[in-house]
Amino acid sequence: MKYTVFLLFAFLTPFMAQAEKKPILLVVTNHGELGATGTPTGFFLSEAAHPWEVFLKAGYRVEIASPKGGFAPADPKSFDLKDPANRGFWEKFGNKDSTPKGLPETIALKDVIPADYAAIFFAGGHGAMWDFPDDPALQKVAAAIYEQGGVVGSVCHGPAALVGIKLSDGSLLVSGKKVAPFTNAEEQAVELTGVVPFLLEDRLKAAGAIPIPAANFTENAVADGRLVTGQNPASATKTAELLVKALQP
Repeated sequence: MKYTVFLLFAFLTPFMAQAEKKPILLVVTNHGELGATGTPTGFFLSEAAHPWEVFLKAGYRVEIASPKGGFAPADPKSFDLKDPANRGFWEKFGNKDSTPKGLPETIALKDVIPADYAAIFFAGGHGAMWDFPDDPALQKVAAAIYEQGGVVGSVCHGPAALVGIKLSDGSLLVSGKKVAPFTNAEEQAVELTGVVPFLLEDRLKAAGAIPIPAANFTENAVADGRLVTGQNPASATKTAELLVKALQP
């Protein structure tokens, strides 16, 4: 009898451990316009969808938040539903029958309890450059997750969230850490240098980070302890994989 119970426990333990995993909080922007140009923007679909797929395959639930909560616009330029991950994400979360395209329901970061999450991941898209950098709830939640032993991840313009995150000792989260943000050269290549409120690579350097750039629009993801960043849309999957790796005991 004791042997049978032992075998049953051994069989169930991996499934019990998976069920006990805390979810990952995936954060998207609420900002939907490129400055004063009238051109729509938002979060970049693949930079949310590809990490979402990686996290699910690793056994993590994913919850989606934004600075304000509620509707989060998707950048029209990123709306590629031929991509299987994009399509799966959109079918689960998107507002399929209305415009502008986006996620109708996200959690407001002010309502998030950091202790409930294993990690936080900031999806990119140019909209993040406007509402991520100075949001106090974003900074509070990210710092708390990091200081409780969780992982902070971001991709492309998602690292705009990192420029103002302070830890409890007053230091900036990115200070002295290697990062892979969307580069000045890439911003110039998409002709938005004069539109974005700042250049992300420069702002992270000013915060004490150490940018590790790669060639424009090629895969580049960097893990520095429990901080994981990726340079551009091509880096979204690899960044998420590094985040999952950083969560391993």
